Amino acid sequence: MRWADLVQQLQLDLLWSLVVAVLLGGAIGLERELRGKAAGLRTNILICLGATLFTHLSIHLAGPTGDPGRVAAQVVTGIGFLGAGTILHSKGAIAGLTSAATIWLVAAIGVAIGTGAIFEAAGATLLTLFVLRGLGAIENVLQRQSVTSRLSIAVPPDQDRAEEIEQIVRTAGVEIQDVRREARGDHVVVHISVRGPKRLQDEARLALLRSSGAYTLTVEE
Repeated sequence: MRWADLVQQLQLDLLWSLVVAVLLGGAIGLERELRGKAAGLRTNILICLGATLFTHLSIHLAGPTGDPGRVAAQVVTGIGFLGAGTILHSKGAIAGLTSAATIWLVAAIGVAIGTGAIFEAAGATLLTLFVLRGLGAIENVLQRQSVTSRLSIAVPPDQDRAEEIEQIVRTAGVEIQDVRREARGDHVVVHISVRGPKRLQDEARLALLRSSGAYTLTVEE
């Protein structure tokens, strides 16, 4: 029996693809695990394994006349639901976007492995690790330069005006940590605790003052 026949009979090519999926998905998953993320080692390995297997089956089930991308295309749709589950909204801030993007990318790596693009998948894994680890360190340095301050803005007792304040602050790229509203006579004071670079906070304050002459802005740092 020739080696090619043995490979075809035992599906060693599929087994090799699954092993590569475990290694590449595990490399990214280990980085996530070390950072204490919910989508850690096992999750990323399983995602990469599943995407690889679905893509391999998609190609072989299609045969010579079918569409080899039909099953694999559903990986892109299905992984979106899993990624959405990692995104959390809390006190005006959004957390989990990086984890969701990582899940999406690990699935893409699995699809690449399933099509036989092993080197491309390995290259994408190395780039992903560089972005998560290398650029993450730079991001931490930038975050340490952030400052926390508290804004108190007096506005008429209008629900839309209070929500407009939060939207203006978010648009300036400043993180909102806490929001509290206090009724004072014929107006409402919105207290917002924000965190971010001083330059962006200055832009947020300027935008608040420009948006309406009715605002009275007090800053505590």
